[in-house]
Amino acid sequence: MASCYSLLFSAFLSCDTAMDKIPSQDVTPDPVGHHTPAERPATQEMYARRRHIYVREIKGLFQKVRRSANWALMLTFFVLPWINIGGRPAVWFDLPDREFHIFAATFYPQEFALLSWLLIICAFGLFFITVFAGRVWCGYTCPQSVWTFLFIWIEHRTEGQRNRRMKLDKQSMNADKLKRKAAKHAAWLLVSLATGLTFVGYFTPIRQLAPDLATLSANGWSYFWVGFFLVFTYLNAGWLREQVCIYMCPYARFQSVMFDRDTLIVSYDAARGEPRGKRKKSLSHEQVKEAGYGDCIDCDLCVQVCPTGIDIRNGLQYECITCAACIDACDSVMDKMGYPRGLIRYTTENSLEGKKTHILRPRLIGYFIALAVMIGAFVWAVGDRTPLDFDAERDRTQLYQMTNDGQISNVYSLTVRNLGGIDHTYRLSVSGLPGLSLDRQRIAVPAGESRQAVVTIKADPEVIEKPSHAITLTLEAESDGSIQLERDTRFIGNLR
Repeated sequence: MASCYSLLFSAFLSCDTAMDKIPSQDVTPDPVGHHTPAERPATQEMYARRRHIYVREIKGLFQKVRRSANWALMLTFFVLPWINIGGRPAVWFDLPDREFHIFAATFYPQEFALLSWLLIICAFGLFFITVFAGRVWCGYTCPQSVWTFLFIWIEHRTEGQRNRRMKLDKQSMNADKLKRKAAKHAAWLLVSLATGLTFVGYFTPIRQLAPDLATLSANGWSYFWVGFFLVFTYLNAGWLREQVCIYMCPYARFQSVMFDRDTLIVSYDAARGEPRGKRKKSLSHEQVKEAGYGDCIDCDLCVQVCPTGIDIRNGLQYECITCAACIDACDSVMDKMGYPRGLIRYTTENSLEGKKTHILRPRLIGYFIALAVMIGAFVWAVGDRTPLDFDAERDRTQLYQMTNDGQISNVYSLTVRNLGGIDHTYRLSVSGLPGLSLDRQRIAVPAGESRQAVVTIKADPEVIEKPSHAITLTLEAESDGSIQLERDTRFIGNLR
């Protein structure tokens, strides 16, 4: 439900006129495998036959940033389950005991609202980033992209560069091809196994899980989930790759709703690059312009380095994940030719058309304000979180009882949860009517556990003025007065 609200709010903020939208191109593969603009046919298949994309390796500023981000994210993912804090994993989602340990804090299902809140914040953060810089999340930090780039990196190291891989696939099977293919798939499977083991390690302590799996003493579900994530990591990152981004990921479909002409995207400057064509490297930039050529030499390097196989020169396409590989490739060519960089660059549609770009615009400001308010409220809620929770339910089998000494009593069932990491004894008190008394005033609860208690509250009939009175039960930790919580309930009695 929270996700629905966030999407509705996103659609509301994204309601601009059609003139503010960026036109996207429908592209089809030509006979040599390149994507070119095409008119939409009367009937169009939902799924085009896949052609294998041989991604060329490229170096450059943006690829250095992307690789640094990828390695940092993978290092965090693989190392975090092995770190222990206070004798337990630093991040451990203990489903059997319904405890979620995140560093020094422990959360419980009763605090599910915090998780919902966090997911909404992540959604609005993604919306904000998309409005500002397009699909930059996909190109730099999406797990599918991160693992796909890792698998492509392994492919480069085992089978060689792009041209060599293309020749290798055309060859009949021989010893060299078998060795290279076996090394690649073995490395892929090893990474997939490590991914599956690590993922399950967030739910089962990995220091115990790893040796149990190796000695065949783990339970069947552990083997199932490790195998499940092994298979799907191997398939998604090794075989499906761009197919996940193009056909399976919903973000690729609805992200265009949030684009406008001031969104920062990877674009080809057609005004500067066209007409494209081959030319001698010895010609100066001025001589090329005088000859009627644009800066694009039609080398196709921007296509060869694209992980989704598109030609950015055809305009904005939803397959583009904004990884900027084409920018680094084009800049390297411009450097060799002695031309200015930026033929392909991060820019906006307005900037390409010579218009002014508006960075601060209502939609972006709206997302930022909503995001800032939600983050501030979430931080306050977590910081002000009381490591105690309890429920008080009055016994409904009978309204009240008359005791031998002439008092009226109500029975309550209390469930007390210690949400902290320290054992506590809580002092129970009641208020709301004069002379109320309790038959139990202390409840001991170990750290991270819950206890149930039955409490009887008595009142003098003389103070009962109506059939139902509001009363308040208060629990306070004896060792820490700041840990205190109140619950309102009702006391039932007869009229005098």
